[in-house]
Amino acid sequence: MPEDLGAAERARLAEADAGVAWRRWGPYLAERAWGTVREDYSASGDAWSSFPHDHARSRTYRWNEDGMAGICDEDQFLCLSLALWNGVDPIMKERMFGLNGPEGNHGEDAKDYWFFLDSTPTHSWMRWRYLYPQAPFPYIDLVAENRRRSRLDPEYELLDTGVFDRGWWEVTVDVAKADPEDLCVRVRARNMGPSPATLHIVPTLWLRNTWSWGRDQRRATLTGDQDGSLIELRGQSLLGDRVLGAAGSPRLLLCENESNTGRLWGAAGSPAFPKDGIHDHIVHGSPTVNPALVGTKAACWYQEEVAAGGTSEVRLRLAPSTASALDVGAGWERVMAAREAEADDWHRHLVARLPGGLDPDASAILRQAAAGMLWSKQFFHLDVIEWLDGDPASPPPPPGRGSIRNGAWRHLSNADVVSMPDTWEYPWYASWDLAFQCIALAHLDPGFAKDQLVMLCREWFMHPNGQLPAYEWDFGDVNPPVLAYAALRVWWIDGGRDHEFLERILHKLTINVTWWVNREDPTGTNVFEGGFLGLDNIAPFDRSKLPPGTWLGQADGTGWMAFYALTLLGLSLSLAAFDPTYEDIATKFYEHFTYIAVAMDERGLWDDGDGFFYDVLHRPDGSAEPVRVRSMVGLIPLFAVAVLEPDFLDRLPGFRSRMEWFERHRPAYQKVCAHGAAKGHMDRRLLSIVSPARLVRILSRVLDEEEFLSPHGIRALSRRYALQPYTVALGDATARVGYEPGESQTGLFGGNSNWRGPVWFPVNHLVIGTLERFHSFLGPSFTVEYPTGSGTRANLGQVAQDLARRLTSIFREGPDGRRPVHGGATRFDEDPGWHDLIPFHEYFHGDTGAGLGASHQTGWTGLIVDLLLRPPGGDGSAEEEGEQP
Repeated sequence: MPEDLGAAERARLAEADAGVAWRRWGPYLAERAWGTVREDYSASGDAWSSFPHDHARSRTYRWNEDGMAGICDEDQFLCLSLALWNGVDPIMKERMFGLNGPEGNHGEDAKDYWFFLDSTPTHSWMRWRYLYPQAPFPYIDLVAENRRRSRLDPEYELLDTGVFDRGWWEVTVDVAKADPEDLCVRVRARNMGPSPATLHIVPTLWLRNTWSWGRDQRRATLTGDQDGSLIELRGQSLLGDRVLGAAGSPRLLLCENESNTGRLWGAAGSPAFPKDGIHDHIVHGSPTVNPALVGTKAACWYQEEVAAGGTSEVRLRLAPSTASALDVGAGWERVMAAREAEADDWHRHLVARLPGGLDPDASAILRQAAAGMLWSKQFFHLDVIEWLDGDPASPPPPPGRGSIRNGAWRHLSNADVVSMPDTWEYPWYASWDLAFQCIALAHLDPGFAKDQLVMLCREWFMHPNGQLPAYEWDFGDVNPPVLAYAALRVWWIDGGRDHEFLERILHKLTINVTWWVNREDPTGTNVFEGGFLGLDNIAPFDRSKLPPGTWLGQADGTGWMAFYALTLLGLSLSLAAFDPTYEDIATKFYEHFTYIAVAMDERGLWDDGDGFFYDVLHRPDGSAEPVRVRSMVGLIPLFAVAVLEPDFLDRLPGFRSRMEWFERHRPAYQKVCAHGAAKGHMDRRLLSIVSPARLVRILSRVLDEEEFLSPHGIRALSRRYALQPYTVALGDATARVGYEPGESQTGLFGGNSNWRGPVWFPVNHLVIGTLERFHSFLGPSFTVEYPTGSGTRANLGQVAQDLARRLTSIFREGPDGRRPVHGGATRFDEDPGWHDLIPFHEYFHGDTGAGLGASHQTGWTGLIVDLLLRPPGGDGSAEEEGEQP
């Protein structure tokens, strides 16, 4: 790879890691703040109805702002985003529209079409696109029709309404940084309709309201000049002066970022120029903007008439000085051209690290996936004490709110830029999502990825008892313990040199693993619970809500803990190679892994007749019954596998001595690695819950196209339940689970995600890594039938490579020119302007690969970045497990 490839952006990343503020400004503005838990001050805890979409344009947010193509500083003092109006809609488009949880027939669901097309890691260059109908946006139709449909029906999408048949605007926003504090912005609107049309382009600059709550009286002011070229920010001591320059002569409109209490609640006391003042002035002609051109929210109002097929351009510049902000001519053009060229160079740098490179289609997929990961960083703000107790200048919240949710998390105080699972459907962090997101981010910005993992373990996130926060709907829920795995992968992708990062993570995770052992092993037998554990509706019943006296020995919970112990062992051994004091900690996790692995046998989680792992339901009368559902629950124990190389062990005499003592004196536990000392393996050790013989039995199910193996990856539930659903008695009821390859057909966990048959990237990613680790030990001569029943055999490395190919095929053009992710939507399949816009959904149809669930969850589906950039032969796991298990 040429040394200068991507040099400009790599230099900016190095400067950012050294403290230069290249990351200070970015796409940190949420795409939805309404309907979130943090804005819910109701007595019932109904976040959706407490702050609905209809309130968003008129009501001040307490915690964080939202917008379209939004950028802000890392503390979100100042926000800049795009608003649009086609001249016929009942409201101006200031934020993306979607259905709330109760409105959607499969839960909350964004209904607009927008795409993240490009971004460099420092956000020195970003590109975003939105497709805006020219005909009236069918708000009422979308709500009514989706409410009418049942969970058995498909979702009613914006394309289904036919609104795009009458033309649309293709709106593209580009952002380029001249320096860390100087941002050039371009908005281009292309008329994709049959006739000339007018579009109102309304870039909006505003201050997050920090002054109305009685906690911080500082209040800056935005001021517009009379000729329409400048909006100035003065008096914001924490941010400094800022000036927004606008090309042309837009009309400047200013109001206050304060609630319109009259419209919202029929109450007196609204400011003369409230938050929705700009909206009401443009849409209704109301006198609701300040003629003195002063306020805390300001907009540049462009009314652009564009010929059919033509394009209008708006130029902006947000800078610390007036001189810089006024340069929206030749200097602005040079910055835009240079940063776009450097972004191209940066992307070539990513691809050039692969010996064979990538074909153009795969390269385009990689670029959009990387953009989605980088655009999904958002400022997340919540102080639970202040949220529960209320603010001095606000009415006291209803009593008892802490008993609804998060009352035990009063320590949590977040005001951080965090990688989000989805920018609209899930505008809040989730701990196990974040772990996988960091693996993808490590290929792009390893410094940011490491900071995210450390941040989640800091005192303002982690509970004093050691639990990691799950997500804002219930911080006390339990997510799978995957942070140690993510830390190892991020460390390895970054070159395996940052031992300080490993130390910081390990010290915190030793507290977290203690919480797990004390909380989720109720019998002290190394069989773990955990409830839903991120797999939502995968079981016949809600595993978090069992009848009194009933408890569940979970194959996945116990498998996750074995996996956790091995990854903590890997962290410890990686550090022990440089500091022998970590050998003691490594010994602890080695022995703990063996206890858990043996418990899975002794406590009935392994069913030798079926050759599969199952949960075991323990009833009040003392009886126990396996829940014989072949699902991802039974595959998670496979993930706990590591290889110990003899030359590495030779450098750790203390650890090796204790391990050999343990093998001699605890022979009952030695069987979990006895297959690792087989003849011909030169004393290499394979630490694994399953032996090679059991692995073959499990894989016969996993690689069967009539069970788990789909054309696009591993299904979360066996297809065998399509015609024969599984049932089990639970209390006075009968619980049932069947194969549902598409959207969920039940309301369990809100009904907006489905683990009963679709393909999910995070667990598929772990399956692939598991096969690669087994392959690194067992070698090319160890083969399995692939697919089951085909008569064709493949080694585990070949199987892993083909699974990666199947996952990648979701986004790639097939022989018919269609991309499976688009789900057969004609517009995406046939319109050249839509065909290469790729959404990265939450999960995918178990038979067709169509994208389902949250449509912008580049989050953990961003693992496609890792799959595309992995070197031939794997992701480095084999090497990790040799020296860093």
